[in-house]
Amino acid sequence: MTGRGATTSGEDRTGRPGLDWGTDPDLSPFEIVMWRADVDRRLRSTMMAVEVLDAAPDWDRLVAALRWAVRMVPRLRDRVAAPLWGAGTPRWEPDPDFDLHRHARRIALPGPGSWTTLLETAEQIAMTPLDPRRPLWEAVLVEGLEGGRAALLIKFHHALGDGLGITQLLSGLHSRTRAHTEDKPWPPVPEVTATETVAGALARQAREDAVAAGSALGSLARSAGRGLGDLVRRPATSTRAAVGWLASARRVLSPPEAPPLPLLATRNGSWRFRTLDVELADLRSAAKAVDGSLNDAYLAALLGAFRRYHGEMGRPIGQATTMPVSVPVSVRRAADDAGGNRFAPGRLAAPVGIVAPDARMAAVSAAMRRVRAEPALESADILTPLLARLPGALVAELAGDMTPRNDLQASNVPGLREDVFLAGARIERIYPFAPLPGCAAMITLLTHGTTCCIGANLDAAAVREPDLFARCLADGFTEVLALGGGTATPIMRS
Repeated sequence: MTGRGATTSGEDRTGRPGLDWGTDPDLSPFEIVMWRADVDRRLRSTMMAVEVLDAAPDWDRLVAALRWAVRMVPRLRDRVAAPLWGAGTPRWEPDPDFDLHRHARRIALPGPGSWTTLLETAEQIAMTPLDPRRPLWEAVLVEGLEGGRAALLIKFHHALGDGLGITQLLSGLHSRTRAHTEDKPWPPVPEVTATETVAGALARQAREDAVAAGSALGSLARSAGRGLGDLVRRPATSTRAAVGWLASARRVLSPPEAPPLPLLATRNGSWRFRTLDVELADLRSAAKAVDGSLNDAYLAALLGAFRRYHGEMGRPIGQATTMPVSVPVSVRRAADDAGGNRFAPGRLAAPVGIVAPDARMAAVSAAMRRVRAEPALESADILTPLLARLPGALVAELAGDMTPRNDLQASNVPGLREDVFLAGARIERIYPFAPLPGCAAMITLLTHGTTCCIGANLDAAAVREPDLFARCLADGFTEVLALGGGTATPIMRS
C-alpha cells in the first residue's frame, strides 16, 4: 500500500523500518509556533477526521490495525520533547512509555444513534486537549450509529501534518480490500534512544539558531527574486525588487482589508460541527461554467452561505460588503517529505455581499489569483524561525491578535479517490474538522471518492444558530451548483 508522497519501501528516511512519513526529528518553526500557541485554549491546533463506516468493525481487529499503524509510522509513537529549560526548540522523540491503550478506545451512542448525537460526541472529544506528554493523537471507535454503521474519530495535533500530509498518512495506512491482509510487513518496535544531554541540547540549539538566521536571510533573498550577486551587479533593479517584495510581505502578513462582520464578532471557543455532502462532478461543472476552479466555486458557495445567514438573522449585508477570509495555499513540492506542514496563509477581503453566484465566483477567482501571485506569499517562513524561539505565552499573544480577525478560514484538501477499508468495514465518508483558532468559522472540504465531504467547525458564540447556518450552507451550494445547468442538490446529514 502506498499513499501520495508516502512509500513502504521497508525503511523510512531515518533508517527506521516502515512508512516513509513524518521522518524529520525536528519540528519546523511553523509547527513549533502552533505547538507553543496551545497555551491559549482558543488557539489549540486540534484536528479531527470523522470516518463513517458501513458496519461496526471487529474491535480486536481494529486494535491490531492500529498496532500495525504505529509500527509502520514511528512518528505515531513520538511525543514532543520538552525544550531545554523551556527556552529551546522542541523536537520529536519516541515516547519511552508508549501504550496503545492510552490512544485507542471505543464508546457506544445511546439509541437511536443519530448523526446529531455523533457530532455532539465528536465536538466534545475534539475540544478535550491532547496530553502534551504523549504522542499527539487518539482514535475513538463510536458504535451504535443508526443503520448498523459506526464511525472512527481520529484526533491529532496540527503539528503532525496539514490536510495533505494527513491524507498521505491515511492513504498509506488504509486497506484497499475488506478482507484481512495476511502478508503485511510488521516492522519491529523502534528502539528508544537515550534522552538528549544538556550539552548536546545546547550544541543543537546553537546550530539550529545559526541555521534559522541563515534560513531567514536566504528566504528573504530568494523571495525578493535576487541573490546577493545581483544586488552587487544590478543594485537599482535589485532594490526595486526588494521594495516590491517588502510591499508584498506587508500585504501577506497583514489582516485582510475588510472589517469583521459585526454579527460574528463574539467568540467563546466552543465548537459546533455541521456537515454537508456535495457531488464532486457537479461542483466541477459549476466552476467550469464560469471559467473558474473547484476552489473558486467552493469559496463562492461559502460566501453565499454567510450572506444568506445574515439575511435570515435580520442583519442583511450590502452588495459591496467584504469579509476577512484566510485560505491556506499549499506550497508542498514533489521533493518534500511526506507529512508535515507545507502551506502559506492567503488572506483576502472576500466579496460576501455579491448576490449573483457567477459574479461572486468571478470576484473570488480574481482575488485568489492576486493572493497566489504575491511575491512574498511564503514570507511567513522568514518570521516563524524567530517566533519559534519565543515563550509560548508570547507566541499565543502575537498569534491571538491575528487569527481572530478572520471571520472565516476555508480549506480545500484533495482526498482519497478509491475505496478504502478499515478492519473489514468500508469507509463511506471522511469529514474533516480543522482547528478554530479564534475565528468565527473554519470550513474544510475533503474529497472522498466522488463526494466533497464538507466539515464546518463553528464558534458557538459567533454562529449562534448552527442549524440555520447549515441550511444556509446548503442553499449557498445549491445556487452555485445551478450554474452547471443541472438540478444537483447538496445533502445535509441529520
